[in-house]
Amino acid sequence: MRKIRILAFVPFVIGAVIVSVAFINCKSGAKTSQNDNLKFDGKGFALVELFTSEGCSSCPPADELVAKVQKEIGDKPVYILAYHVDYWNRLGWKDVFSSADYSKRQNEYARWLNLSQVYTPQIVVNGKTEFVGSQEERLRSTIKSGLQGSGSVQLNLGVTLNANNTASVQYKVEGNTGSAPNVISVALVQKQAVVKVERGENGGRTLAHAQIVRNLQTMPLNKNNGSATIALPAGVEARGWEVIGFVQNTSNGAVLAASKSLFKVSADVERQDKNIQ
Repeated sequence: MRKIRILAFVPFVIGAVIVSVAFINCKSGAKTSQNDNLKFDGKGFALVELFTSEGCSSCPPADELVAKVQKEIGDKPVYILAYHVDYWNRLGWKDVFSSADYSKRQNEYARWLNLSQVYTPQIVVNGKTEFVGSQEERLRSTIKSGLQGSGSVQLNLGVTLNANNTASVQYKVEGNTGSAPNVISVALVQKQAVVKVERGENGGRTLAHAQIVRNLQTMPLNKNNGSATIALPAGVEARGWEVIGFVQNTSNGAVLAASKSLFKVSADVERQDKNIQ
């Protein structure tokens, strides 16, 4: 197995080892029409996966960029997921949203895309194209390309909020998914959060986050329809959360379809709310 180095866009020291920066974190200054950049004239979609961390000083511009795009997309089939990786946690600040599972997913993309290293902030679109997460022009052009795709596979989702702190997800896949092994993933997404960072590279800053992945479940796609149950963090309400699902080829990482659903409230939850009132 190829060893994957962790690369960030600022120098940092781990013990006596100094890791130097090999790239420059750049942000496009080009100004283009929002409508032109996100024009939807095809049958495709764009699944935007951001790998970020509160411990990385280069990440806030990428977080701000995906939040900006999220506000612009309206009802277009653009689905944004922000994974907070955990490998920055050892450098002074533990990201409350971080998970080793999300670092593992980023390493999967390194294998699929033949990368020698992982870094933050990184964006992957439709499992096929990756770039520095703060590159606005690149993000917009890649989303536009995805929207102009054929959309030969369709995914339909339904999500119900249960009274036992879980959500039930129902899915149906239509179209030709090919002969390669595929999986379906469902991500529980918290749409917004604000965190005051006390230590680390962003110490003293208050960071705003969008489209935060709080739970990710992946299952083999053995049939065209099925269901899953997601455990929810305490205090989750239907408003401010959503579930994004996607079908992915496990041979090359290509995302074949994506969709999202807001929560429907089960009868048990409605009765529980009435009893509280």
